[in-house]
Amino acid sequence: MFRRILIANDGSEGAQRALSAAIRIAKRFEAELHMISVEELPRFPASIDEVVEEKTAENHIFGPVIARASAQAQAEGLKLVTHVVPGHAVPTISDFVAGERIDLLVVGFMGHSALYNRLIGSTTDRLVEHAPCAVLVIK
Repeated sequence: MFRRILIANDGSEGAQRALSAAIRIAKRFEAELHMISVEELPRFPASIDEVVEEKTAENHIFGPVIARASAQAQAEGLKLVTHVVPGHAVPTISDFVAGERIDLLVVGFMGHSALYNRLIGSTTDRLVEHAPCAVLVIK
């Protein structure tokens, strides 16, 4: 059923739970397992230096996240193909899903207050709405 599975990993606890679920599903369906981490870029950078500084900070965060995720997949006999892509989470992940013909997107859910969700919304909600494939949300 699922041949290409993508886990969106921002390093959060919710993403860790989603990774564990994605590994189990990939094993069950003998699917390719991919992981994307999005380097959030400033929406309105004051200078190119600000963008470079943000990318450097994100690289320090995602290095250990990728290492842990790869080791976890390898321990289960799976190869994890990792992708670190600059951009903004929802459009970047949605475009990646379409371009790579992903069958299932697995994302973690981190609860926010009702006020936060009303004012800002959640990345998970927007991915469920915009991703061009099945989306599994892990709590």
